Amino acid sequence: MKRLITLFLTLGLFACIHAQTDMQKKLQTDFIMVEEGGTITIPAGTFTAKGTLSMDEKKNITIRGAGKDKTVISFKGQTEGAEGIEITNCENITIEGITVEDAKGDAIKVQKTKGIRFIDVRTAWTGKPSKKNGAYGLYPVMCENVLIDGCEAIGASDAGIYVGQSHNIIVRNSRAYHNVAGIEIENSTLADVYQCEATGNTGGILVFDLPNLPKKKGGNVRVYNNKVWENNHKNFAPKGTSVGKVPPGTGLMVLAASEVEVYNNEIRNNRTSNLSIVSYYMTETPITDSLYYPYPTAVYVHDNTFERTPQRPTFRSKIGLLLWSKFKRNVPDILYDGILDPNTLDENGQVKEEYRICIRNNKNATFVNLDAENNFKGMSTDLAPYDCSRSALAPPSLSLK
Repeated sequence: MKRLITLFLTLGLFACIHAQTDMQKKLQTDFIMVEEGGTITIPAGTFTAKGTLSMDEKKNITIRGAGKDKTVISFKGQTEGAEGIEITNCENITIEGITVEDAKGDAIKVQKTKGIRFIDVRTAWTGKPSKKNGAYGLYPVMCENVLIDGCEAIGASDAGIYVGQSHNIIVRNSRAYHNVAGIEIENSTLADVYQCEATGNTGGILVFDLPNLPKKKGGNVRVYNNKVWENNHKNFAPKGTSVGKVPPGTGLMVLAASEVEVYNNEIRNNRTSNLSIVSYYMTETPITDSLYYPYPTAVYVHDNTFERTPQRPTFRSKIGLLLWSKFKRNVPDILYDGILDPNTLDENGQVKEEYRICIRNNKNATFVNLDAENNFKGMSTDLAPYDCSRSALAPPSLSLK
């Protein structure tokens, strides 16, 4: 009887492995052979893939699972390629209703694609947060017309939801947690991030302009109606990455970005900084890109709600130690480094209107200008110089059909 049971178990295991192999081969074939206007359907279940599923130069394709809680593609033990799913040089691609787990590198990477929609998609690394996890969850880069809707990102060692060097972007109704950066908009233009939740990350929502990238400058980024709370996780990014310098306890950060509007957000209990506006000089990384602009300008922070239970900032960064020495457990909600571009000043030494940083009508908000340009000697909590308003930024022109 025991031999019979063992035989049945062995046959069942063999059938399962065979079915997994067949599904991987089918998906790889579908990704290559699908014709314009086609749909790749992935049924409910958990399927193992050992190599990257790649698609190149396709148009009007849908990759559809049964739902992110029902269709799971696991890349645990991946032996070929780095990405889980990689899409390049395509047009009008929709990915919906799937989960991608434990990719060796990025979970879903989309490059040089015009029209990419992620709907009801989850990316995750299933173990503890680790620098060995892949860098990015959802990773559209150098794309146009990007929609991320109803998605979830967990455990990325760089950014869970990242949009870089792209144009015309909406990230909405999505959740990011246990990543280094929850949601990041980098060197991108005409972007909205709204109705999202970022919690349990090192940094919640980041709007960055960084050097040494083909697209030099982003702008017209709106971040509104989000919940950004308790992003106090230790930073587990590999050494040498930009987000490796993000202090644990960072809620929302605007780094060297211009034309950014932040409003109607709930920003709570991010231990080091609920919201910070800083230049690239705060990273203490030498700038070797002669075309890079390192200052934040034309930033408008208004009508947000802040809350911060007294707690110490991180001791794992210089800025955290500085804040502790000055404020102990009562760190101001909004931090501004105070480093100015001299080319933005008028003849009286005041910032010209088109470049001003404005902070107005925020509930329960405290503020500090760190005066980093003068080695922090003239720190000021006076918000009056920034009590101004700016014109509302335009929304993306993305079709949501």
